[in-house]
Amino acid sequence: MGSHHERDTERHGFQDVIRLVVIGLVVVAVVKELRTPPAEREWNGVVAGFVPYDFRVPTVARFKERVWAPQTEHLINPRTFGVGWTVNAGRVVELVRRKVEAAS
Repeated sequence: MGSHHERDTERHGFQDVIRLVVIGLVVVAVVKELRTPPAEREWNGVVAGFVPYDFRVPTVARFKERVWAPQTEHLINPRTFGVGWTVNAGRVVELVRRKVEAAS
């Protein structure tokens, strides 16, 4: 077992790698959009074959669709703004509510 300091160093190293990967994905997504003719740029899509990105100005409707949509089946949705995914908190709350009701 390593010391507390060694574990913290490993944790920070992992966080640094994740941060670099995210920055790289952002750069790739922006370059992808800038290489697209201006009239065809959508500022949302997928990079690396599966990682979603969305650089459009966030809207309340898109936020609700991705972060608070208890009626959908998806627990993970594309982020409202940026690269990657976010948790559909509305779906999580709905599943917990159903579980509590079933246990009652």
